[in-house]
Amino acid sequence: MIPGRRQRFFLVSADAKKVVFFQELWPEQEVEWTIFQRGPMAVEQVFNAPPDLLLVDAELPQLSGTALVNMVKSENVYRQLPAVLCLGPEQLTAEMDFAGVEVDDFLLYPLSPVEARARLTLAVHRASRELDANPLTKLPGNTSIIHRIQDLIDRQEPFALAYVDLDHFKSFNDKYGFSRGDEVLMMSARVIVNIIRGFPGKLSFVGHVGGDDFVFILPADVMETACQRIVESFDGIVPHFYDQEDRDRGFILSTDRKGHMQQFPMMTISIAVLFNTDGRLRHFGEASQIAMNLKKKAKAQPGSCYVLDRRQ
Repeated sequence: MIPGRRQRFFLVSADAKKVVFFQELWPEQEVEWTIFQRGPMAVEQVFNAPPDLLLVDAELPQLSGTALVNMVKSENVYRQLPAVLCLGPEQLTAEMDFAGVEVDDFLLYPLSPVEARARLTLAVHRASRELDANPLTKLPGNTSIIHRIQDLIDRQEPFALAYVDLDHFKSFNDKYGFSRGDEVLMMSARVIVNIIRGFPGKLSFVGHVGGDDFVFILPADVMETACQRIVESFDGIVPHFYDQEDRDRGFILSTDRKGHMQQFPMMTISIAVLFNTDGRLRHFGEASQIAMNLKKKAKAQPGSCYVLDRRQ
């Protein structure tokens, strides 16, 4: 279960035995169950205060379990809410149309408490990961990034953390449009991921902060090599995203924030790297602040570059 707070689960079932079974899966201090015997009241409560998980019995009076789930998922804001359908053996048949039901998983009741806990826990964590992922690159987003860095700090495990920023991306976006800008972001993500995959190990991690900002984590002894490869790969690929005319003259003409026509350089990549090899970091915020200062140094240099902070 997600640590740090009590989970709120909704169970929609008119079967008293099922209600008791699910309520006994976790201690009350870990999971708060809200029970509904009918679907309409559950839908109203979901819309007012969405739970962490919606568990629905397929057999319900008034509104069927599948209809209830589809009604909730039809609201875009609730599509990430994990919904699990509880089926009986007689309901799981070849005719069951899972393509037409927007459930994230199902349970075949009766089942063991161990299996029930495992399946429901997986549903919650799966939804949490999908909600956090960047919608364009599908890389882990801010929540996962912060948790990974803070976990390494708390365990006092040595690591190197790199913050990546694309220089002159906004001027490219302004001239060529968001569609081509998204292609550049996808390319950048692929370059970083593919190079980091060349350094296998439990420390390897890539995240997408948002926009043109990325992070990656590696062991300290391979970080500089990775930065060199990323810079070389990016510089070799990014010119192909420009029109031939702009490539030939080495810059683009675009309007600045005041509406004036300006010359803007071709996109480059800046990487700021900090090392936590001595356990000096105590909180994610410290890493973020150091990285911001390093990024300013990196972006002040012409062309693609990386800056290493080896201060102890």
